Amino acid sequence: MARLAGYGGNVKYGAGPTTSTGIKSWTLDYTADAYEGTGFDSSGIRVYSPGLKGWSGSFEGYKDGAPIAIGTAVNLELEESATVGQEWTGSGIITSVGVTTPIDGLVTYSYTFQGTGTLTVATA
Repeated sequence: MARLAGYGGNVKYGAGPTTSTGIKSWTLDYTADAYEGTGFDSSGIRVYSPGLKGWSGSFEGYKDGAPIAIGTAVNLELEESATVGQEWTGSGIITSVGVTTPIDGLVTYSYTFQGTGTLTVATA
């Protein structure tokens, strides 16, 4: 199987969600808790049960319009490429906004979000 180049990725956010402009990268962390249930009957080997799932992440890019305010609830589509099925979708809350303004470069914004509810996992 061929490896996938990231340049075809994208972030869509907002009510629609709508395609963003200037975004250059995104990250996603999808996690599940593991609850320990070790007892005397475990023969000295730890035993775990699956627990709660959650997701969060970030995206960053060049300034192109007004920033998204913290506390804003957004629908998200995190696209790995333009290929159908290579996107992660769900709703989240913007939890932080960072701004970088270098003397020798472009102004960038970085956002972190906390997923809320179900995350639809990429299928392709």
